[in-house]
Amino acid sequence: MTSTQSSSVKAYLLDLQQRIVSALEEVDGQAFGTDSWQRAEGGGGISRIIENGNVFERGGVGFSHVTGKNLPPSAAANRPELAGRNWEAMGVSLVLHPRNPYAPTVHMNVRFFIATAEGHEPIWWFGGGMDLTPYYGFEEDARHFHQVCRDSLQPFGDDLHAKYKKWCDEYFYLKHRQEARGVGGIFFDDLNELGFEKCFALQQSVGDHFIASYVPILKKRKDTPYGERERDFQTYRRGRYVEFNLVFDRGTLFGLQSGGRTESILMSMPPVVTWRYNWQPEAGSPEAKLATDFLVHRDWI
Repeated sequence: MTSTQSSSVKAYLLDLQQRIVSALEEVDGQAFGTDSWQRAEGGGGISRIIENGNVFERGGVGFSHVTGKNLPPSAAANRPELAGRNWEAMGVSLVLHPRNPYAPTVHMNVRFFIATAEGHEPIWWFGGGMDLTPYYGFEEDARHFHQVCRDSLQPFGDDLHAKYKKWCDEYFYLKHRQEARGVGGIFFDDLNELGFEKCFALQQSVGDHFIASYVPILKKRKDTPYGERERDFQTYRRGRYVEFNLVFDRGTLFGLQSGGRTESILMSMPPVVTWRYNWQPEAGSPEAKLATDFLVHRDWI
């Protein structure tokens, strides 16, 4: 692992952030704001944010590159070999919350981590993935999203999509609710067994396929007519998104425990959310169909 390789990853991530923001601005018609920040312990980032846009009620596409000397518990708990090493983490992470309940929320993240100690080989890995969270399900949307996910992994092995899809299904699962967060996608972590160049290429392919996975769905659904019923159900289901991010999400926990910038870490939160006590949708309704037909682990392609 060389400084040139690390610099290549950073350059790619910054370019990816800009390409994604440009594509989303074209759909929304409103510009994303830019918030650059620095972290006292080391590093910083650039948060690109849109609120009250024409399409996005809230969305964030963040780049961060942070460094430190002591890993937070969420990162070191299962990796004792990381103790006492200097570390750096960089990535692009996004969450988009469209206003229209028929347009799904989406999450994507690609990241790189390296820990170094004098006299020892560096420990490094890539991670990432993307997943789709609809409020009203459309089979063609789920099939499209999963097909593009599979396309992103196909050059690296025929078995990877099934492996990373299963990993995503298991990761984005609310154990206390016994339900999936959405229709899944792909998820991978601790990727280093292919060697740096191939691992980096895989990460780039996942990042590069995001726009094709989501923007066509967004364009198709963003102008669908809706009323108070759909909006009310959307804000209720957004509560599940908040629960997952605050209770289970590794990136959120890592960011908060490592002294990261809270505003940038929590930019994934939806702006309007509701909770109800023991509420269930009417049997046979479109709202009930989300749970019975979409929030189940299934092969979409």
